[in-house]
Amino acid sequence: MIRNAFHALASLAAIATATAAHAAPTAAPAAEAAPAQDADTGNDIIVTAQLAPQSAMTVPFALTAYKGEFLDDLGITEFDKLSRYVPGFVVQNQSPNNPGFVMRGITSDDGSSYVEPRVSVFQDGVSISKSRGSYVELFDLERVEIAKGPQSTLYGRGALIGAVNIVTAKADPSAPYGYVYGSYGNYHAYRLDATVNVPLTDNLAVRIAARSKKRDGYVDNLLSTEKSDDYNSSQGDAIRGSLHWAPGQFTLDLIGNYEQDSATGTAFKSIAYLPTDPVTGAVIGDTGRNSGAALAPASGFEGGKPLGLERHVWSATGIANYAFDEHWSLNALGSYRRFAGEEVFDADGISLPLLTAAEDARGNQTMGTLRLSYTGETFDAFVGGTYFHEDGSQRVPTSFDERALLARLANALNGGGAIPGRAANAPAPVSVIDSAALSSAILQRAFGLPAPLATGIANTLSTNHLETTTNFARTNSIDVFADATWHVTDRFDLGGGIRYSHDDKISGISASVGSRSVLGGVIAAQQIAAAGGNPTALLTALANPAQAAFPASAVPMFGLGSQPTAGNGNRVDQGLKDDGLTWRATARYAVSPEANLYATYAHGRRPEVLSVSAPSTPYGTPNFKQLPAETVDSFEVGAKTALLGHTLFADGSVFYYTYNNFQTTQQVGTQFITTNAGKAESYGFEGQIRYVPFKALTVFGTYAYSHGRFKEGARKGNRFRLSPDTALSAGFIAKLPAGPVTLDFTPSVTYQSSIFFDDDNDKPALQAKNLVPDLIQDEYQTGYALVDARLGIEPKGGVWRLEAFVTNLLNKKYIKDAGNTGDALGLPTFIAGEPRFYGLAISFKTGRK
Repeated sequence: MIRNAFHALASLAAIATATAAHAAPTAAPAAEAAPAQDADTGNDIIVTAQLAPQSAMTVPFALTAYKGEFLDDLGITEFDKLSRYVPGFVVQNQSPNNPGFVMRGITSDDGSSYVEPRVSVFQDGVSISKSRGSYVELFDLERVEIAKGPQSTLYGRGALIGAVNIVTAKADPSAPYGYVYGSYGNYHAYRLDATVNVPLTDNLAVRIAARSKKRDGYVDNLLSTEKSDDYNSSQGDAIRGSLHWAPGQFTLDLIGNYEQDSATGTAFKSIAYLPTDPVTGAVIGDTGRNSGAALAPASGFEGGKPLGLERHVWSATGIANYAFDEHWSLNALGSYRRFAGEEVFDADGISLPLLTAAEDARGNQTMGTLRLSYTGETFDAFVGGTYFHEDGSQRVPTSFDERALLARLANALNGGGAIPGRAANAPAPVSVIDSAALSSAILQRAFGLPAPLATGIANTLSTNHLETTTNFARTNSIDVFADATWHVTDRFDLGGGIRYSHDDKISGISASVGSRSVLGGVIAAQQIAAAGGNPTALLTALANPAQAAFPASAVPMFGLGSQPTAGNGNRVDQGLKDDGLTWRATARYAVSPEANLYATYAHGRRPEVLSVSAPSTPYGTPNFKQLPAETVDSFEVGAKTALLGHTLFADGSVFYYTYNNFQTTQQVGTQFITTNAGKAESYGFEGQIRYVPFKALTVFGTYAYSHGRFKEGARKGNRFRLSPDTALSAGFIAKLPAGPVTLDFTPSVTYQSSIFFDDDNDKPALQAKNLVPDLIQDEYQTGYALVDARLGIEPKGGVWRLEAFVTNLLNKKYIKDAGNTGDALGLPTFIAGEPRFYGLAISFKTGRK
């Protein structure tokens, strides 16, 4: 359906393009008349980072702002690529359902429904920060603003360490606009964009923009000959409609968004075991982190769904402004948003269905804000309030092949000698692994069980043991806030802001098992024996083929990875109320019209969290844990300049953060638990530069150094996850006239130093609670650089454009994640980064964007 709508929109855009081109009077192209700095990115951009229009030069904190045109020049269509050009910002795109936003070393990516984000992501003033719904397509944008440092007083909940604000292009009554773009590249990749802006009257316009894209996976599916089955593919459709009405002093924008993402499975690949054919056992690949994978879900899991993702996001937003006079204005915003996504993945990274899992995350959000603003010659201020409501859930079903897991526990995935001469890292066929004879032999040899008992238990082990946990959360939040700037002199400003938040939360959990876990019982028996008890009765019951019919009073319905709640799935809730204050103080001094110095202190606060996990014992009480509010005190000084006649823009900042009650994720068994890691600190430097010596050339670069470390507890001295100590980018945009056309060339390079993927830094001592401890520290990525380039040609006025593009020109091999759920079984998995992509594109446009 959306593709049919897209084709209709493309036709409308083409008609609008032709009509506008025919009707427009002959005039010099806009780019010819505009000053060079207005055509590119830089500190001259007008931003709303402080909720009022102002030059980025005068914002008293570190801010990176890019116009939509600059993103187009670099081919930036997704958050992860955008982050490579923003100092102090990293985005990990494991999949659109599981992104990680990292600001100055602090990560926000937990998908649990009760977790509060640390980095706020906003789209047209609406918080879209919940991890599983925050990754959206970047298309038809006016600009993107990335504000570093605690921004709670400006952006509210979830802005503990920074905020990203996506400002989409709104409907424009002043001129029609049409745009059509199409590209095709390797991996059978295509992308189609279309935008049409139609003025209806002098003060009313509508705008529709859409994108459709698809690309085959870049990690070979070694169990299929169809390229469409390869892992890490990309497929998505997005459409946005907006209406702008501006009768006099009143303006109204209505915006609707819809996006859907589909993809083949994410390649969670084990490098400890060779890829093999699960039927024949033939070795069909190698253990390279970036090479092909052989993955398979458990039979019938989630109704037989294949590995992959299906996600949908809907939203509707209304923004109203009324200017009473030149000083006073009132802003009102209301929005409703929903997301639903399910991703099925092979968590063990091998072809045997040892552990298959899924994440079904859902949420709906309602937000309303009212803000009264005053602008004067010596004083600017605003006051307001926000109401936020959210319902969410995260259902995580897991399927264990108990016989395969038993073989893993005994290091016998190669068949334990059943296949003479087979390498230890070559999994045997399923027929061997799932044979009762092998399981019996392992139970006798590795667990010391007598033969009759081992044989009985081997026959009752399940090859498809299902466990499901679902966490729930509901939040009602009310904020009131105020912010003011005093223009002490023409050059000196003092500012400050404060926000009070009240949260009323409910966290809940439901956990169930499809049947008793026989292997879980065997492991429990080992623990009972180690404690001096007698596990004979339990083992005898497990060996009985009819044990599934036993009453729970005789043999509890226990699990392997998690234990069931009462009634084998009853939901249990608990409430939490939380109040908190955040504040900031700023100072700015204009050394000259071309240079500003600033200092900022901010206190950020992440609201208290009521985390919950499954019971420790069958039918026991769930583990509710109230985590104290995570707080940060931030100190920052910096300078922003626009030199050489506003052709050289440069800014830099030095920052220092101290954290209390740093919340992190700890893996216990196959569950991920939010926990308090205590104190941490971070300090560093960020800088960015843009130089436009003449209109045909723009040179740009960024640099960031961030030293983030834990200061106490088991993780003392560890680096923050997904946080490179050093990152940089550099490039240029050259536009050279060649007769009736202009040639442009845009090469760029980005670099990041080494990173860890977990706060435990993959240290064996911190993984002792894993079902199978991981004793090898290999879950990290060393430093690497990526090179991109674009070459284009267009006539004066830019009505059409042809382009060739390439990303990761040198085909650098890297990974973008490691560890994951399989780590609990001693099977850490690795996700390969994108290889070289290249292609050709053509576009047509007319009018003003």
